Amino acid sequence: MTRQIREQLNGLIDAGTLVAGSLLPSERELANSLKVARNVVRGAYEQLMEAGKLRSEGRKGRSVRSSSGKKKAAAKSTKTTKARKK
Repeated sequence: MTRQIREQLNGLIDAGTLVAGSLLPSERELANSLKVARNVVRGAYEQLMEAGKLRSEGRKGRSVRSSSGKKKAAAKSTKTTKARKK
């Protein structure tokens, strides 16, 4: 079920239906509307964050990351990896 939610959200992001800066529903709200456990939604959100599609807005929730934000996240990850190797 986590995979299905992740793929659906990913498709909406790629199609431009969910645009950069769009806030997603809270884990609880989406879980209730889909009638699934909250940890299922959390897993989908976390996987999309790892893929650079979403970002955490703290207490505001999660939002769609801009395409330039994905590049920054990848660059930051590369810098962190290089720093650890030193």
